[in-house]
Amino acid sequence: MTLGYSWRRAVLAPLFAFAVAAPSAHARPAQASGSLDNWAMPAPAHSALRSAAIKPISTHPVSSKPAATSQKSPAAGGAGLQIQGLPGSSVPWSIVIMLTALTLIPSLLLCVTPFARLLIVFHFLRQALGLQTTPSNQTLIGLSLILTFFLMHPVATQIYETAIVPAESGQIAPMDAIKLGEGPLRQFMTHYVRDKDVALFVDLAKEPRPASVNDLSMHVLLPTYILSELKAGFQIGTVLFLPFLIVDMVVASITTSVGMFQLPPVVISTPLKLLLFLMVDGWHLLIGSLIRSFN
Repeated sequence: MTLGYSWRRAVLAPLFAFAVAAPSAHARPAQASGSLDNWAMPAPAHSALRSAAIKPISTHPVSSKPAATSQKSPAAGGAGLQIQGLPGSSVPWSIVIMLTALTLIPSLLLCVTPFARLLIVFHFLRQALGLQTTPSNQTLIGLSLILTFFLMHPVATQIYETAIVPAESGQIAPMDAIKLGEGPLRQFMTHYVRDKDVALFVDLAKEPRPASVNDLSMHVLLPTYILSELKAGFQIGTVLFLPFLIVDMVVASITTSVGMFQLPPVVISTPLKLLLFLMVDGWHLLIGSLIRSFN
C-alpha cells in the first residue's frame, strides 16, 4: 500500500506542477503583447508630468494678461482745459501766451517804471567821474532795480489789492483783473508825462484830442511816458555833469599853463573829482534827489 501511494505521488506531482506553471507562462506573452498593442493609448498622469518636465522651454515670454480689445478713445476735439476769462483757449495756447508775456516783462519794466531814468543818471555819473568800469554795469542795474522796486511799491500794493486778490479768489475774471490793475499804473504814469509829448503821440496816432491826460489810451500813454522819462534822465545827467566838467577844465588849464604837456589832465582830474564827490557825500545827495523827483 505504501508502494502504491509513492507511485501515485511520483506520477501526479510533475503533472500538478506543469498544470500550475502553464497559466503563468501563457500570461507573460499576453502582457508583453499588450504593451506593444497599447503603445498609442494615452499615457498615465505621471508619464504626462515627466514628458512636460523635459519639454523644451520657449524663449518667447507669454503674457498672462488677456488680449487687449481695441477701444476707441473719446473724441478730444475742443475739449481741452479752459481758463476762466479766456474763452476758446486750450492749455497749449495759454502756455504760449504766458511764455510770450514773460519775455516781454523786461520791456514792460522799462516802459512803465522809473528804471530808465535811474539807469541813465547813474551812467552819466560814471562818465562824469571819469570811471569807465567802476561801478560795473551789473552794479548800476541792480541799484536801479532796487530803487525801482522802492518807488513802485505803493503802486504794486494797490494793484495787488484791487486786481490780484479778487482774481485769485475767483470773484473776477483775468481780463477784468487786468483792467482793474491798469488804473493805478495809469495814474502813476500820467503824473510824469509832458503835455508836449502827449500832443505828439496823439497826433501820430490820429486820435481825437482827449479832454484830459487820464483819458489817454494805453498805446499812446506808454511811448509818451518813456519819452518823458528819457528827457528827465538826460536833464538830471547834464546838470550832474557840469560840476565835474568844471574840474576837468580847471585842471587842463593849469597843466597847460605850467607846461605839463606830457601829463594827461585826466590823470590829475579823476582823483580830484572822486575826492569832491566823497566830500559832499555824493551818493546820498544823488539818490535822495532822484527819489524826491518822483514825489
